Amino acid sequence: MARILTQNINFPVVLRVQGWLLMIEAIFMLFPMFVSLASDEQDVAAIFGYSAAITAASGAAMTFGLRRWHRNTSMRKRDGLLLTAIVWLFFSLFGMIPMLWTGTLHSPADAFFETMSGFTTTGASVIPNVENVSRGVLFWRALMQWIGGMGIILFTLAVLPMLNYKGGISLFNAEVTGITHERMRPRVSQTAKSLWLIYMALSLLMAVLLARPMGWFDAVCHAMTTMSTGGFSTRNIGIEYWHSSYVDLVVTIFMFIGGINFTLIYSAITGQFDRVRRNDTFRWYCAIVLTVSAIIFIRMTYQGFLSSTGERLNYAIFDTVAAATSTGFSTKKYESVGQFIALLLMIVMFFGGMAGSTSGGAKIDRLIVLFKNTRNEFYRVLHSNSVTSVRVGGKAVPHQVVSKSLAFLAIYMMVIFAGGILLTIMEVPMFDALFTSMSAVSNVGMGYGVTGAMGSYALLPDAAKWLLAFEMMVGRLELFTVLILFTPSFWLKD
Repeated sequence: MARILTQNINFPVVLRVQGWLLMIEAIFMLFPMFVSLASDEQDVAAIFGYSAAITAASGAAMTFGLRRWHRNTSMRKRDGLLLTAIVWLFFSLFGMIPMLWTGTLHSPADAFFETMSGFTTTGASVIPNVENVSRGVLFWRALMQWIGGMGIILFTLAVLPMLNYKGGISLFNAEVTGITHERMRPRVSQTAKSLWLIYMALSLLMAVLLARPMGWFDAVCHAMTTMSTGGFSTRNIGIEYWHSSYVDLVVTIFMFIGGINFTLIYSAITGQFDRVRRNDTFRWYCAIVLTVSAIIFIRMTYQGFLSSTGERLNYAIFDTVAAATSTGFSTKKYESVGQFIALLLMIVMFFGGMAGSTSGGAKIDRLIVLFKNTRNEFYRVLHSNSVTSVRVGGKAVPHQVVSKSLAFLAIYMMVIFAGGILLTIMEVPMFDALFTSMSAVSNVGMGYGVTGAMGSYALLPDAAKWLLAFEMMVGRLELFTVLILFTPSFWLKD
């Protein structure tokens, strides 16, 4: 018998929860409204008020309008995957309303690109001059990244504990990055609250540290976009605007922290320092940052780039951490030094930070699995009867996790190359296209050539912007959550 469309997906409950999420987004829109009022931007404040009202009304209609039609509130794995994917789409569609109505951007392609770049913490921007943008919109851009950094679904699990009983685990697993999903507390909602409390505390600490050199507004915006490893700035030249080694140091430290698994940060806060010290992935993370920084520093020294050793060291470490954590705050000096450093940063961007962090990329955890599995395969060439296992942190990694990690890396590369090929069809130079595609999938936001220091993402055709926005979402949700929706097995009866 031919398979037919399944009724296993509970569309009403998916849409009802999506409605709750839109009402939460509407509440977040009130914050830039208050910022606009405080900055005497009355027209902008009104637009955010209208946007919040439309978003809240749409969410309420979805949540309460469907209640009387369907009373089955159970949410299964397919429902959780579908909801997690469409949440980012809905948030971006409603989140772009203020961008259009304030006149910050004029086309739906630009507005959707900018908003998706915000929520996915990519940091690529099509706004030509951010210093001419209203404070309300600048705050909204930063807030979008802060929300997306820890995760839209994760925030909802923290504030709506009822989801703990309605597919909370499947939602948690679908959104939180990593090869495994470690929970710090027995209940998903408790874990979500703990993660968000750590996230908010670190963001507040960074804002306090930056308040004096930057001023409170810029400090809060950069704290949100740094801890989320997003990279949006309130200045056209980013962090360089302040010409301060102190600002560079603070931003570098918090970018680095943003690339660490938050469960490991929780361990450090609770005094479990041995767990941090013995963590293989953390040691690899530190080693990669130090090694790549040293190579870039040596290359700059060899080429006589910049006038002093201190400047070279600062730029080498800053750009490496910005790429490794997918923050994308960049001095853009790497373009002036040549393609070698750009290629090196591409490799760093590919793997990103640790699983369970706010950073993008394929994650260092999978690099370790790839390296150790490859080493085992070489060993088995000479010892064909041997039984080996991939061990990380002294524990054997299950075969299915190894298999899924290798499949992930293969698909990740295919998505990047497919995006790059499509961009070349749109007449983007080949290296620029691959770099830009890698940047989008890894949620970094750095550009090169056409999209780099001498160009802009705004120069890309609309089709390229829609493509890159899709790549951003695919990368943020780690491929499977989005790509599974395009397979017949997801929609058809088992």
